[in-house]
Amino acid sequence: MRILFTGVGRRIELLQAFRNAALVLNKDLKIYGADMAGTAPALAYCDFTRKVVTMKDPGYIEGLLSICADDQIDLIIPTIDTDLLILSENKDKFERIGTKVMISEPDKIRICRDKNNTSRFFVDCGFHTPVPVNDRKEYKSGYPAFIKPKDGSSSIKAFKVENEEELEVYSAQIEDYIVQPFVSGHEYTIDIFCDWDGRPISIVPRERLQVRAGEVLKTRIDLDPVMIEECEKLCAAFRPCGPMAVQLIRDADGIDWFIEINPRFGGGAPLSMKAGARSAETILKILDGEEPGEYQVADGAIYSRFDQSVCIDEGKKTQVKGVIFDLDDTLYSEKEYVRSGYKAVSDYLGGGYEDRLWSFFEAGRPAIDELLKEIGREDEKDAALNIYRFHKPDIHLYPGAAKVIEELKKQNIKVGIITDGRPEGQRNKIEALGLNVDDVIITDELGGVQFRKPCDIAFRIMLTKWRLNPADAVYVGDNPVKDFQAPQQLGMKSLWLKNEDGLYSGAAGIDRPMISSLDDLSSII
Repeated sequence: MRILFTGVGRRIELLQAFRNAALVLNKDLKIYGADMAGTAPALAYCDFTRKVVTMKDPGYIEGLLSICADDQIDLIIPTIDTDLLILSENKDKFERIGTKVMISEPDKIRICRDKNNTSRFFVDCGFHTPVPVNDRKEYKSGYPAFIKPKDGSSSIKAFKVENEEELEVYSAQIEDYIVQPFVSGHEYTIDIFCDWDGRPISIVPRERLQVRAGEVLKTRIDLDPVMIEECEKLCAAFRPCGPMAVQLIRDADGIDWFIEINPRFGGGAPLSMKAGARSAETILKILDGEEPGEYQVADGAIYSRFDQSVCIDEGKKTQVKGVIFDLDDTLYSEKEYVRSGYKAVSDYLGGGYEDRLWSFFEAGRPAIDELLKEIGREDEKDAALNIYRFHKPDIHLYPGAAKVIEELKKQNIKVGIITDGRPEGQRNKIEALGLNVDDVIITDELGGVQFRKPCDIAFRIMLTKWRLNPADAVYVGDNPVKDFQAPQQLGMKSLWLKNEDGLYSGAAGIDRPMISSLDDLSSII
């Protein structure tokens, strides 16, 4: 599955929720992040980064369509308000190329993008809501009042106003505003998730215990039956597609005052998922044509959030105390290993089949399967595969590899290898290469394929064993698809070995320091 998040920004928790959902459901998920500047912290948690123009640019949709077509994106999930309407209005264009957009209909988005429309919608639903006016001179509902942009979000330029003089000052600072009565009480966000047709799958009210710049810092799950019933009624009128966040305030008399609707994942939505709503799992299931299932939410659970940094630009060279290498196509040629394995299989089958196996490989076909079918020996598949996987390979280190490892060790720099793959095959490779390093971690030995890169656990283990700060370690790998996500998240430096002969030589590049051979490593480190 391939999911593209637009306006990915700081939504690391949301991406982690999807990553964990794929792990739990044993689904192969690739996450793409769209960003204008390429410096958003959440990009470090994406498998692929795609640069886009500003959402107001006339070419924004065409650019996204091109990305979705080239990358065969299955689903777009928008995360910020500014591109909701344009994506909704162009949803059909994406669906024609096979990409779904998790977005509500345009008329519903317009309700949310204008606070006047939102207020009228709440009134039509029979809910209490502070009724706004668009001119301070028309405001007659007493003080304190509240002024904010008509199409604003994230509490930007939103102010409590104590008197008419303050209202005049604040209104001069906001170009297109609304003024409404100030409602005091307990603030709530209700995280709602619906299926494609607007039927609610989960409704989770959360009290906002602490907030900073509109973003919740501390929250408590409160499965209040009145709020849930009110939101069921709201869903019946709105018919949201996918996620929606509703803001309300419960006053001292127990009356719920509905404030706004955000037809997307709210910033605190991952907290409801942690409590059991599992919206990310639901998306992966329904995208795969499965039933969403039922989930139990932990009523009363309290979550507190914190900030964490990722390294976007590694800056100038600093002291290096440890170097971790990938193995395949970084220290030796994977194609050489493949040829070695094919020779072993050919010998087992009677000899003379190496070139035929290689031709199938170059054509991108399962070589052993194809050969056995061709020669009528398909019943020997398991034996042939075991020969390939367990053979003692005839492989050699790349030029400069042994020398650079020796130089690093002479400088008392720790040297290690982190590699994915079947343990028996990887151990045979390491033995055949005669590698003299401090530590080797084969990720599959940690407990299965779920520990393969980009999972960061192997990196954490090696750095902990070496007692190194991540900033003092360098990772060298060849595969832009999976090698560099974990090091970047941990704050390590990394070098991309652009191996033109490697199996991933055609993969899209990455924005980080690059070397073309291991001979270049010493001067860089």
